[in-house]
Amino acid sequence: MFNHPFFNSWAESAWTTAGFFWSALWAFCLGYIVSSLIQVFVTRERMTRTMGDSGPKEVGLAAFFGFISSSCSFAALASAKSLFKKGAGFIPSMAFLLASTNLVIELGIVISIFLTWQFVVGEYIGGLLLILFMWIFVKATRPDKLISQARENLGKSTDNESEKEDESVKEKVSRKSAWSRVGMHYRMEWDMVWKDVTVGFTIAGIIAVMVPSSFFETLFIGTGGDQAGFSFLQIMEHILIGPVVAFMTFIGSMGNIPLAAVLFDNGVSFAGIMAFIFSDLVVFPILRINARYYGWKMSLYILLTLFVSLVLTTLCLHYGLGFFNMIPEGGGDSLIKDKDFFKFNYTFYLNMAFLFLSGVLLYANKKWKGGHGHHDMADKGKTIEQVLRVLAYICFAWLFAGIILYLFVI
Repeated sequence: MFNHPFFNSWAESAWTTAGFFWSALWAFCLGYIVSSLIQVFVTRERMTRTMGDSGPKEVGLAAFFGFISSSCSFAALASAKSLFKKGAGFIPSMAFLLASTNLVIELGIVISIFLTWQFVVGEYIGGLLLILFMWIFVKATRPDKLISQARENLGKSTDNESEKEDESVKEKVSRKSAWSRVGMHYRMEWDMVWKDVTVGFTIAGIIAVMVPSSFFETLFIGTGGDQAGFSFLQIMEHILIGPVVAFMTFIGSMGNIPLAAVLFDNGVSFAGIMAFIFSDLVVFPILRINARYYGWKMSLYILLTLFVSLVLTTLCLHYGLGFFNMIPEGGGDSLIKDKDFFKFNYTFYLNMAFLFLSGVLLYANKKWKGGHGHHDMADKGKTIEQVLRVLAYICFAWLFAGIILYLFVI
């Protein structure tokens, strides 16, 4: 009964998904621990005071603060909104948003695990280019009226900050309650992303095993050939299709990285994959949340700004890295093709170490009870949240049954 191609594919896809997550677990833990430390020991008021203007210094500091913040797109939206509401300039607020979704530490680590070093280079250079092109576009279009209306829509700041502004980082580090709050933020980081990651990794496992290469050759014109052989029109088509695929998955950049690796293994162009990864801020849920914050006109303007920046950035990356012969070749040996995930190697020991650290932080939160407050998280909306939750539970059932098939039946 179970010796059927469908059951074999089901088992293999579930095992592949489990292997994907096991390979990236330590990277998630590392990134969210760093993010939690920053959120506790660096207050938003201190960031806002340095971001009131739109000069190079303010934009650079905004990019740095984004780099050391959370990678969750929805948390980044809320943080950028809060900074803008408290007086930060529009351009630094957008720079923070782009940096916190494209320059964060954990994203680079996860990309290095699933893809090649060229994609890591592309991610960080691309993140800077996104900020640069956003800056130029906003300066050129002068949306002063839209910015004023957006501030009126937000109203006066009513956010509360529990930290004392005159308290030094050294004083915070010595307090047990501060470490309890680190544990609280760490737990909330996982609360924000577990559904997206579960759905994203499950989809990646299914596509890696069940979807034939011919599908990608149809969706992305010219796929399957030499990376250097794509024409300009084919590259543009890949760049435009990348956001469409991201919209269909709607799971954010962290959950999308394994799927990006699947696209890479099937020969999709470097530009198309980078556009796919960069597209987490140009999908409908983000558009709708920005509309609730700033109004529809500003939301559509932000969408246009980010989309133009995305297209220009991916074109620059593709032809810039191509000039230096740094475009990676798809379809080669990669983590996607390696089904022997669970070995006693550096991944195993890193996972054990970071699981231990995670346990310590969660224990500190529960033991010392200093973690009170509101996490900086945009409201995804009840419908989206419920859909993701249901999909995540379905994915858990799919994975559990598939792993049982893989281990004991097939």
